Amino acid sequence: MGHRTSATRNKISMLPTTAGAQSVGLVHIVGAGPGDPELLTIRAMRLLKNADVIVYDRLVGPDIIGLARQSCRKIFVGKKKSAHSVPQAGINALLVYEARQGRTVVRLKGGDPFIFGRGGEELDYLRKAGVPTTVVPGITAATGCAAASGIPLTHRDHANAVTFVTGHAAAGNGGPDWVNLVRSNQTLVFYMAVSTAGFTASRLIEHGLNSTTPVAVIENGTLPNQRTVTGSLSDLEAMIRDNAITGPALAVIGSVAALADMLPLPLETIAV
Repeated sequence: MGHRTSATRNKISMLPTTAGAQSVGLVHIVGAGPGDPELLTIRAMRLLKNADVIVYDRLVGPDIIGLARQSCRKIFVGKKKSAHSVPQAGINALLVYEARQGRTVVRLKGGDPFIFGRGGEELDYLRKAGVPTTVVPGITAATGCAAASGIPLTHRDHANAVTFVTGHAAAGNGGPDWVNLVRSNQTLVFYMAVSTAGFTASRLIEHGLNSTTPVAVIENGTLPNQRTVTGSLSDLEAMIRDNAITGPALAVIGSVAALADMLPLPLETIAV
């Protein structure tokens, strides 16, 4: 199950999308959850076991891929910053091509397909191509990782709202509405937070969020190697650097982050 070569990537990007087979299959855009296979939905599990082809991302671990039947073809199309295995246009074309061969395709994405997963773009492309498509939601990283760290994203005494922000967008042109992000009584969750941590912290402080606001950085959330590091907003960049956090990781910002030490019981200790 190795990654594809440059020649293979080019081949994928040039797949025909109009030449049809005798029958049209279908595509399921499926959320794989935050990492722990036991957090898959029952429907996601069933579709994995019945798929002809699985097209999966970098954040989908081998334990989840291993749930598919042996005869299923697995195609890796993962992306990370500045290193895209297959460009989005190539992924779109691949999904249409495989469906038009009459196959049942599972497009497997980490977390939830519609939370920073580009699932909406793929759904739109497939609809326009006339490919029958369904969407299966997944537990998004924010809720999964926070729960695994004992952090309630909303809490009667701390936060009555939660906002999800992508770290990539935070450093992009325009960026988010920083003024609204610093309003009181809410929790902020920054996805893909590692490379833009310093910028994010400085912008939040600049717009009025207290520099002592609690922060928790969660790396490899819900997995056996999960790490949760806590501190203050002003130290966010140093926390990531000093703890050699490389990701995947997200940052929870707000007073609820201070509750991270109130860890739930490990699943193994809960009697069934």
